[in-house]
Amino acid sequence: MNYPISRGSGCDRRMVGGSPGPPPVDCCVSAFAGFTLIELLIVLALIGTLAAIIVPSFFGQIQKARERQVVVDIREIESKIDQYGLDHLEFPDDLAQIGEDGRKDAWNRPYHYLNILAGGPGVNGKARKDHSMVPVNSDYDLFSAGPDGDSKPPFTAKASLDDIVRASDGAYVGPVSKF
Repeated sequence: MNYPISRGSGCDRRMVGGSPGPPPVDCCVSAFAGFTLIELLIVLALIGTLAAIIVPSFFGQIQKARERQVVVDIREIESKIDQYGLDHLEFPDDLAQIGEDGRKDAWNRPYHYLNILAGGPGVNGKARKDHSMVPVNSDYDLFSAGPDGDSKPPFTAKASLDDIVRASDGAYVGPVSKF
C-alpha cells in the first residue's frame, strides 16, 4: 500500500524501514487547523444579527399574549358585572361585590373599575374619554393600566396608550392605541 506524498504540507510520508505505513499522527496536523479569529468574528456577527432579529419578535409575541389574556379577563369580569346588574338592577360599586377585587392583570396590577351610572362627585372627571374628550362608556369603565402601570382618563394621554380598555359600552375591548 502506497501512501501519497503530500507536497508542501510539511508531512513526510515515505516508507519507514522499507515497509509502507501510515505517517506518524503528529506530523500531519496542519499549521492551519482550527478557526481563525476572522472566521470566529464572522460567526459571532451572524449569531448577533440573528439574535437581533429573533429576540424582539419573541418579546413582541409575549406582549401580544399578555394583551390577549387581559382582553379575556376583562370580558370575564364584564360578564360578572352585567350578571350582577341583571340580578340587582344596578351595577356594583366596586369589583369586590362580584368577587374580583383581588384579580390581577398580566402585569400583576389590579383591574380598574368605575361605575359611571351610579354618578357621584368626580365620576365624570374619572371616566375614560376618547380623542374627542367624549366618555367612551355610558355604563361603567373597566380597564387594565397596561405594561407601564400608568393611566390617565383621556385616551390621548401618553400614559393611556398602552392601556387595555373596555369601550363603547363593551363593543370594544383592546388597547387604547387601536381604538
